[in-house]
Amino acid sequence: MKFSKLDLLTLLISLFLFASCENTSTIGLEVDPSSAIQGSLIDSVTIMSRTIKEDETSTVSAVRHPLGYMKDAIFGTTESSLAMAVNLPNDAYDFGTTPAIDSAVLVLNYGGEFYGDSTATYSIDVHPLNVNISKETSFLSNKDWSYNSQLLGNKTGKLYPTTKYKVTDIVDKKADTLRTVTPQIRIPLDKTYIQNNIANLSATNLKNNSNFTQVFNGLHVQINKTSSTGNGGLAFFEFSGTTSALVLYYKKQNATTATLKDTVSINFPILNATGPIAATIKHDYTGTPVGAQLLSNSTVQQPVTYLQPLVGLRNKITFPYLSKFATNIGKIVINKAELVIDVSTGTDVLPYGAAPRLSLYRYDIAEQRQNVPDNNLSSQVNSGDPRALSPTVFGGYYNSLTKQYVFVVTSYIQDLLNGKTKDYGTFLAPTPTNEYQISPSISTGARAVIGSFKKTPAAGDNLMKLNIYYTKIN
Repeated sequence: MKFSKLDLLTLLISLFLFASCENTSTIGLEVDPSSAIQGSLIDSVTIMSRTIKEDETSTVSAVRHPLGYMKDAIFGTTESSLAMAVNLPNDAYDFGTTPAIDSAVLVLNYGGEFYGDSTATYSIDVHPLNVNISKETSFLSNKDWSYNSQLLGNKTGKLYPTTKYKVTDIVDKKADTLRTVTPQIRIPLDKTYIQNNIANLSATNLKNNSNFTQVFNGLHVQINKTSSTGNGGLAFFEFSGTTSALVLYYKKQNATTATLKDTVSINFPILNATGPIAATIKHDYTGTPVGAQLLSNSTVQQPVTYLQPLVGLRNKITFPYLSKFATNIGKIVINKAELVIDVSTGTDVLPYGAAPRLSLYRYDIAEQRQNVPDNNLSSQVNSGDPRALSPTVFGGYYNSLTKQYVFVVTSYIQDLLNGKTKDYGTFLAPTPTNEYQISPSISTGARAVIGSFKKTPAAGDNLMKLNIYYTKIN
């Protein structure tokens, strides 16, 4: 390549101009020691945690409803029964001429959750309710529903919450058909009772649900503890679809030929959109480590604390010296804060596996439950917090390899340090895997035993600790 003299001169002039135009304010800037930043980790912030009983809650709008009886050496016994309204298939339902019940089956559709011993034998009893549940206004989890001593039906055997079922459909004037349905329990009921209390009702009583439920109050379903075996478990049923129902099979006179009978199958839905379904949940901690801790009422930090769904137990945690930490360290910006919670060794052995997910929430000044800012996503009723994280980043899921739960609480801890938020109480509780809830959950059964904070932990201790990665501004 050849350069002319003019090109070479132009190049030299350009280099000189660029060199002479450098801004000395941006070249070789020295770092001011007064504005230097330092990255640090502290994992010794004191956390106080204690086991407290969960608040009673309404059970009428649950995603899934629990039924079962379970014995646990750590948590004692848990039992849950169900009270449910039965609805007409449609207004002014007509059984036809001289209906005769062949059989009646209570169908309960599994809701995808089970916790406990799947090898145990379960005996399920069905009774008539003594009260019209459709007229009730309170459905708290501790409410006992009065039922008649008459046994309408029983199903004894193992539970198969994930196994599909085969049923025969009766088709009028056609051959019966066999089809596969969702996992469910089918409990045969006393057909004479159903004949007298449903099929023989007058047209007025079958006019609408309001009239029907005045004469047929509903059904009560519970585990017969005497007839069941093993340590038991908790099954969950859903009533949002059309599968759960009281299914009636009956014969009626043919509309055109008096000597012929038609066979009919009809579903009386058990559907929480049209009639209430409520759970009664009871816990007995007598003679257990949980019971001893609840009775002690001690302010001394316990080495483990307990979490239990089904309106059982939650954890109240506080950070009593967090403000002193800020005072001692000086002004800081938190890069990341993690609440790390170990599961107590040996307490997650099947069939009592650790809760697959925990919720973390706070109280406001009125002691109303609120999401922490790191989990305060926007919704139709809440503008949310722009710093909120995705559920997977926020955390709370059980890691079966590390035996830990981890929450990212960067914004919450920063707000507490800055005085933007006051710690009126921070809480941990089990929540369903797919439905994060800060209200007391009745839609999951798994519990957890967790470690606690120790200022000088030994190797192998199960702990609860707060890791704060921060930048100090001198």
